[in-house]
Formats: sequence, C-alpha cells, structure tokens
Amino acid sequence: MALALVSTALAPALLLATPAIAAESAPSSATTVATASDMSDDDVRVAIMRIIGDPSTGKAVYAAAQKAMDGTIEDQRYFLETGRGIAQAEDDRVAIARILATADPKTDKAVIREANEALDANTPEALRAFLETGYRLARAEDDRVRIARILADPTISDALRAAAEEAIDGTPEELRYFLEVGQYEVS
Repeated sequence: MALALVSTALAPALLLATPAIAAESAPSSATTVATASDMSDDDVRVAIMRIIGDPSTGKAVYAAAQKAMDGTIEDQRYFLETGRGIAQAEDDRVAIARILATADPKTDKAVIREANEALDANTPEALRAFLETGYRLARAEDDRVRIARILADPTISDALRAAAEEAIDGTPEELRYFLEVGQYEVS
C-alpha cells in the first residue's frame, strides 16, 4: 500500500523526468517483452504508473493498467508483456470506429475503404498501421479528389485555379490546408 502511494506521488515527477518514455503512444510488444522480464518489481510498477499518467493513454489501456496495479507483480508483468498490447488494439478499434462515424460516404471513400480494411484484418499491427500512417494517406487521397473537383469547375477564378494546381501536388498537410483555409484566402 505504501509503495502504491509513493508510486502515485512520484509518477508526475517521473513522467517529467523521462518525456521520451512517457510520450510513447504504443511501444511494440517485442520491446516490452524483452525488457519486462528483466525489470525489477519497482521498475515494473513505475513503468505502469507512467502509462497511467500519460494523457494519451486510451481508456482500455488505462483500465488494464489500473487492474494490473491492483493485482500481483505477475499481473503487472503480464500487463507489460501482453495485456497492454491487447488493450491497445481495443483502443485502436475504437479510434477507427470514431473515424468511420465521422466520415462522409460521398467524399471520404479512401478513408472508409482503408479503415474497413484495417478493421477487417483485425490484427494489432493493421489497426496501428492505419492510425499511424494509413489514415493520413487515405485522407490525402480523398483531399486530392476534392481539389480535382475544384479544378474541374470551369467557373473558378484564375487565382483559385493556380492555388489548386499548386496544392494538388503537395503533401497531405498542404492538401488539407488548402481545403480548410487556402481556397478561401484566394480571391
């Protein structure tokens, strides 16, 4: 009990002292497996407290970490080695479902296609890959289509046409900026 209180009190300081570790969104289970078995009991608890204290931790990971902290050291090691990955996959499925819930079937075809492929594959790797890179690239594909539709309109101004032609070959972020802001700045 005293160790839990000390760990809870020290968690914010430990998080600030090691931002690189606290900032990890979902370390690979291979990295965690290799180190969890070599960690001291105190290091295991501190690692879990860092996960609990990380504001980017999802609900399923948070709940699994809390449950592990309420259990034995074996429960805690299991969480670091296996349980966190299982819980992270659940959080990733929820995140993808939220993306799908806000997607427009008329304009977000690539996002919907790629999100459904990740959910259909239903592996932690496929879910994580969609969230880390697939969503960004699918949204860029949809954004290029939107810009192409702007360019297909013969009534747009020369300035808007020039801006759209420049944006269509840009990065995903440049595409998004043009659609959200840039097209409205052009007179």
